[in-house]
Amino acid sequence: MISAGEFRNGVTFDDNGNVFQIIEFQHVKPGKGAAFVRTKLRNVLTGSVTDRTFNPTDKFPKAFIERKDMEYSYQDDTLYYFMDMETYELIPINADQLGDAFKFVKENMVCKVLSYKGTIFGVEPPNFVELQVTQTDPGFKGDTATNATKPAVLETGAEIKVPLFIEEGEMIRIDTRTGEYMERA
Repeated sequence: MISAGEFRNGVTFDDNGNVFQIIEFQHVKPGKGAAFVRTKLRNVLTGSVTDRTFNPTDKFPKAFIERKDMEYSYQDDTLYYFMDMETYELIPINADQLGDAFKFVKENMVCKVLSYKGTIFGVEPPNFVELQVTQTDPGFKGDTATNATKPAVLETGAEIKVPLFIEEGEMIRIDTRTGEYMERA
């Protein structure tokens, strides 16, 4: 059990069959009246985000999210197939459960598949991936000292901003959580 006074970002709890993850929280002690906890919650099964307030003494059971390493195999229309690396079983996951960061994943990458009581609700790609730049404008000599960026298309089809000195064919490292260029690989 976890009380609302112990809420922190990333904590998951069960509220009458709905599983919520805390995105933001704030402990509020007004001048008059009782203290309360203001939160922004994401329902991990549906993806919806809501704002709620709790009494700091409210108690909820913790929800245990299973994170299992699986290898992305291939896409067939709106289904993406992941292989369980222990049983070699292929598991189809619908495109709407993948999230925005999945655009940086290519075939044979290992991702974490998230489930709650056997129901798959999301996929976490690796935090950092190395991808090849397939299309970008040429850079100019002397442009490396500025913080200017240009658009680049990666081998997965994702488009990001890269420094001007990056050329086509180069391997770069990307932070999938923010979608930003990190460094040359």
